[in-house]
Amino acid sequence: MSVLHKYTVIAPVSLSIALFITSCTENKVSQCQRLIRVVNAGTSLIDKNKGTQVITSIQLSKDLEFVTKSIKELNLTDPKLKEFQSGFVKIFENLSQAIAKAGKALGTTKTAEASASGREKIQEARTEIDSALTTATTIGKHSDTLVNEMNKYCNQPE
Repeated sequence: MSVLHKYTVIAPVSLSIALFITSCTENKVSQCQRLIRVVNAGTSLIDKNKGTQVITSIQLSKDLEFVTKSIKELNLTDPKLKEFQSGFVKIFENLSQAIAKAGKALGTTKTAEASASGREKIQEARTEIDSALTTATTIGKHSDTLVNEMNKYCNQPE
């Protein structure tokens, strides 16, 4: 076998191995894309279901629990992206809880009787709904801040 033929075989094999190893290790950009994809899925669920009925609110809460689990399961290696991941887990957990609370309170208003105790239940439910909405608004602002920080980080060259 000639020397030229050996290099003709070795070069492509070496290149293939190098590309394989490089493709196995994710870079910051690909990790950013995976995190952004899951966060966007959760955000679109919220946007799609704003102001919906009790059953839909409770389902949305469950869907956000799934999004939270999906974010937790991303195997990110970049330390800064892990911080963002942790922040989004907290955001979606808290949103899920706030939406579930509002959904249950809304359900209470629908089953309240037309009586003094029924009006009292409705008033308590309204307070819970207002509290949940305030919490959701605060979480939304925190989410916006976190998204902006993550976008800045992800757009920085490596």
